[in-house]
Amino acid sequence: MEEVKIIYEDDDIIVVDKPAGMIVYPDLKHDYPALSHWLEKKYKEFHFVHRIDRETSGVLLLAKSEKVHEFLKAQFQDRTVKKIYRAFVYGALKDERGTINRAIGSARGGKGPRSATRPHGTEREAITMWRRVANGDGVAYIEAFPQTGRTHQIRVHFSAIQHPIIADVLYAPQRGGALGFERLALHALSVAFTHPNGKEMKFEAPLPADFVAAEQKLKEAN
Repeated sequence: MEEVKIIYEDDDIIVVDKPAGMIVYPDLKHDYPALSHWLEKKYKEFHFVHRIDRETSGVLLLAKSEKVHEFLKAQFQDRTVKKIYRAFVYGALKDERGTINRAIGSARGGKGPRSATRPHGTEREAITMWRRVANGDGVAYIEAFPQTGRTHQIRVHFSAIQHPIIADVLYAPQRGGALGFERLALHALSVAFTHPNGKEMKFEAPLPADFVAAEQKLKEAN
C-alpha cells in the first residue's frame, strides 16, 4: 500500500492523493486500510467533500470545518467543480471525443451494481464527456470529464457503451486484466474549484506507477 500524500493544505482545505486499495471510510465488512483512520491521526476535524472508490487512485478534496464543507459541497451540487479522470478501457475507440448521456439507476432494485442500460428504481441524470488519448491493441486510453456525480458514474457509463474500464471486477468481471493492471484502471487526475477565499484553484495527483507503465506499453505498441 502506497502512503497517502498531501498535495496541498491551508487553514481551510486539505487535498490528498489517495492510493488505490484504500477505502475512504471503513465499511464494517472488510479490513481495508481507511483514509479516515489516517486522517484522524493528523487532524482534529475534517470533512470529505466528495469520494472516490477504493480501487480508484487520485485527488481528493477535504474541508477542515463544517462551514468550509458546506461552501465546497454547494459547488459540487451546482456542477461548477471541474474533475478530470484518466482511465484505460477495453476496446479501441473510433471517435476522438464523445459524450455519454445516460441516466443511472440500480441494476437489481437497489442492490448490486449500478446500471445505465436497464436501470431500476429511481433513475438519475448522468453525463460524462470524454476524449481519447490513445488507442492500443484492443484497449484505449481516455480522459473523462464527469458533469454529474453519480455513484460509479464513469465505470457504469463506459460499461454501458461496451468499453468497460480495465480490471473492473464489478462491471467487467469476465474480462480479466490488461496492460499489467491488477486493480481498476481509473485515476482521479485533477479537481478545480473556488476556494473559500474566492481564488480559483486546481490540483493534480501525479499518475501512479501502474498508469505510467501502461502509458509506456501503449507507446511501444504504437
